[in-house]
Amino acid sequence: MSGTYLYSAVDEVLSCWAVDVDGAALAKRSSITLPAKVQYAWRHPLLPVLYISTSSGGPRVASDRNHLSAFRIGADGTLEALGEPVALRKRAVHMCVDANGRFAINAHNFGKGDLSVHRLDTDGRVLDEIPQDAEADFGIYPHQVMVFPSGRTVLIVDRGNHAQANKPEDPGALRAFDLGNGAAKPVQVVAPSGGFGFGPRHVDFHPSMPWLYAADERTSRLYMFRHENDRLEGAPAFTRDMLREPGKLLPRQLGGAIHVHPNGKFVYAANRCDQSVETQQGKVFAGGENSIAVYAIDARTGEPTLLQHADTQSFHVRTFSIDPTGRLLVAASIKALNRRAANGIEAVPAALSVFRIRDNGRLDFVRKTDVETSGSSMQYWMGMVSAG
Repeated sequence: MSGTYLYSAVDEVLSCWAVDVDGAALAKRSSITLPAKVQYAWRHPLLPVLYISTSSGGPRVASDRNHLSAFRIGADGTLEALGEPVALRKRAVHMCVDANGRFAINAHNFGKGDLSVHRLDTDGRVLDEIPQDAEADFGIYPHQVMVFPSGRTVLIVDRGNHAQANKPEDPGALRAFDLGNGAAKPVQVVAPSGGFGFGPRHVDFHPSMPWLYAADERTSRLYMFRHENDRLEGAPAFTRDMLREPGKLLPRQLGGAIHVHPNGKFVYAANRCDQSVETQQGKVFAGGENSIAVYAIDARTGEPTLLQHADTQSFHVRTFSIDPTGRLLVAASIKALNRRAANGIEAVPAALSVFRIRDNGRLDFVRKTDVETSGSSMQYWMGMVSAG
């Protein structure tokens, strides 16, 4: 059986950890340096190849170095470059590969929303970029790009933006495009209530049923949308709160990543917060929820029912991953933060928080492995993949 490996990125350094699924343990193996800071990564659906998008910029920061790189995953988890990095026009906030392994697709949200699609060779190498319609509306603030299970349609998850003192709210939407030969053509926009108060960040598809689950960053809600022939219904069939205390929406309380369990019985969504206040000893955590919300999925209707809020014992989990066997969940916090303690202030490093997944879907915390994020560096992406 092929091994499972966890890859964790702190800025441009990507580290490989061997995953002991039975022992719920991680062992660091090696590290490589990418052309710039890792933004997101995705494993090829058929080949042992990992695609990584990098950028010298960040949220709302222009970048002059943006790349898409391909790496062959060795049996021991080591990564070997598969061709040279390919330049991207803009920073990519998210990327994916379609289920047939034809295209690597990046979503861009600096300035005007954008999409880039690259052909993939039969050995996984990144080939040419496919031109897109310059007039197409790829969204106000794309935060994720996903391909429907059919492989025919690409979905942009457009978060929108909160209203600011000098700027009204930007509405959010789910935007579907026919993927065809790689040149995306718009086919549907779903924006309940005109997209106002609708701020989806990430979505995931059920593995066997026509159901899509979405985590709303701006309202900390979970939605379930039904779909047929790659067309979403115009409104969610079910809406659920993600927070333990839904009324406490702090400025930095955000909905995050979402993943459906491989068996289709459960869905997991991240609550993240790094709200801080100044004290004489520096910034400290001001309160908020950092947890994985666990829901059971009704096998007949797809309705999610809350089972648990599992404390990540860290701050601001930007990414989390479920191992391919569905027995472990690992949550990656983005940075270190101080908190109040009995004897004053204590530092809580960025970390990898390891949970066992019970047969009933609930999470049992096992251990936390600290990750060094000195200065302004951040653990921006993490994922688990099989080497085979």
